[in-house]
Formats: sequence, structure tokens, C-alpha cells
Amino acid sequence: MTLSLTLQIIGTTLGLIYLWLEYKANIWVWIVGAIMPLVHGVLYLTNGIYADAAMQLYYVAAGIYGLMVWRRAPKRQDDGKIKHTPTGYIVPLVAVYVALHVLLYVLLTEFTDSRVPLFDSMSTALSIVAMWMLSRKLVEQWLVWLVVDMISVGLYLYKGIPLTAGLYTIYCILAVAGYLRWRKQAHDEAHTVATNHSKPAL
Repeated sequence: MTLSLTLQIIGTTLGLIYLWLEYKANIWVWIVGAIMPLVHGVLYLTNGIYADAAMQLYYVAAGIYGLMVWRRAPKRQDDGKIKHTPTGYIVPLVAVYVALHVLLYVLLTEFTDSRVPLFDSMSTALSIVAMWMLSRKLVEQWLVWLVVDMISVGLYLYKGIPLTAGLYTIYCILAVAGYLRWRKQAHDEAHTVATNHSKPAL
């Protein structure tokens, strides 16, 4: 068994566990999310997907940050709830994505031999935005991940790592399911809050 295949099997197993925990909004998602990048980082680096390889360092840091945010969420009324992305967040998030995409594209084209700088930088920039949205339990993070997953399927097939491409195909399906589940939860939680506020004080 080659190193690449071994890493794909381990990464796929961890990825499925991670996605299930994310779907259930379970805090353990951040623990798995801090371990899985170490496997994927080696896999991507050995296959010349440099931005995604470097991105794994961000994932480790994001896993630690997300764990801290979710652990303190019960102490802060708004942080613990699944909610839709506030309108005021949209322009800053798009601006951050564009800036990251341009920066990563320039770095890849100028300092690496990457053959897929456009899509590598695109998926990496979107992933950074999506991870922050996940830490804030924003419903629309699933839609951003769906775009990342679709790009990744093509990228990994092109790079000859089909098992990981298969994992991201499953990610695409579960991203849709996760979005629908989180949207319903956001609606139910908003309805509960509204109902509680409408009750007369005793």
C-alpha cells in the first residue's frame, strides 16, 4: 500500500467522522478538525496541491479557535445558537474572500510550480471564510462548503487522488443535507425565542 493511498484512507475516515459531527453541531467536530489536517497536509504536499497543504495549518488553528468559541457559547446567549448570516456580514466576507483569493493566486503562480493555481487558491480562500462562519454557527457556511467541495472533487480527480475526490463527493451531498438541517434548526430556535419574548411576565 502506497503512502498516498494510506493517507487517503485515513483522511477519508476522519473526514466522514468530521462531517457527521458538523452535521450534528457536536463540539467534537473541532477536535477531529484539528487532527485531520495533519493527514491531509502531507497528502496534498506530496501531490503538489500547495495552497491546500498550507491551508491545513490554518485548519489546526481554526480547530482550536472554534473549540474555544463553542465551549464558551453557553455563557453567551447568542453564540450558542445556529443562525442565518447577518446581512452586515456579507460584504466583509466577500471582501475577505476576494483578497485571500488574489493573494494566494499570486503566491502560487510566483513561488510554486502549481498547475492548478486558480482553483487551488479559490477553494482555499473559500475554506478560510467557511471555517470562520462555522465557528459562528452560521447556516450559510454549508453553501460555501458546497462550492469548496465541488471544486475539490475536480481538483483531486485531476491530481490522481480519487479516494479523496470520492470523499468530497460525499461532502457535497451532506453539505446540502447539513444546510437543510441547520436552516430548520435556526428557524425553530428563532421561533422559540420569539415565543418566549411574547409571553407576559409573571
